[in-house]
Amino acid sequence: MDFWQVLLLVVVGFLAGIINTMAGGGSLLTMPLLIFLGLDSTMANGTNRIAILFQNATAIGGYRSKKQFAGKFGFILGVAALLGAIIGSKIALEISDGVFNKILAVVMILVVVMTAINPSLQLKDGQKLVHRMGLKHKVFAVFALFLTGIYGGFIQAGTGLFIMAALSFINRYSLLEANVAKATIMLVYTLSAIVVFALDGQINLFYGLSLAFSMSIGAWWASRWSTAGGQKYIKWFMLIAVTAMAISLWIKS
Repeated sequence: MDFWQVLLLVVVGFLAGIINTMAGGGSLLTMPLLIFLGLDSTMANGTNRIAILFQNATAIGGYRSKKQFAGKFGFILGVAALLGAIIGSKIALEISDGVFNKILAVVMILVVVMTAINPSLQLKDGQKLVHRMGLKHKVFAVFALFLTGIYGGFIQAGTGLFIMAALSFINRYSLLEANVAKATIMLVYTLSAIVVFALDGQINLFYGLSLAFSMSIGAWWASRWSTAGGQKYIKWFMLIAVTAMAISLWIKS
């Protein structure tokens, strides 16, 4: 692996860690990058999970240092997503590289659009919200996270955005609360995805740990110092970068 490839992994990983922690969608950058660096689609999909695991563990540590916790309900949602991720990961192992790349390219464009217009990302941390935590809304959230886990196990890219949308629309979480819960949920469900991909030999540890190191630094920084105002810059950056990568990925397929 050349020096420029390592440097590219570190820089993109750091940016992805910030993006994932502040909103979601960092895998829209790291997944295509791993494919462009030579990994086949299935191995890139599995390898990316190592970085996601470390990044979310670091984000949780950063949030805890600021006295922010997901609580018991966040863990329950994580288990629901974990069960879904087992199904989604097994589906991913059956998809050919060409088909997966085209699916990923389409998803990348759709998620970028969602990033630009998603109402959940417009909620202010200080905005007064009345939580909806009755049994009905909890059941809805568990089911939504199970479905999100299936998607996340299959492709990962943009899962954080879907989690935040579910928590904001169903349970009326604020931006900060949704981010804290998202880190816990993704940490839990990523464990199952890693096991499924690892058992099939679809993880490159060197690439995965290189991304994990830089994404964790980005996640720690963002979890302690992020502000809602910075998200408009992230949206524009993702719109340009991800659209270009999606077009390249489609052509490469």
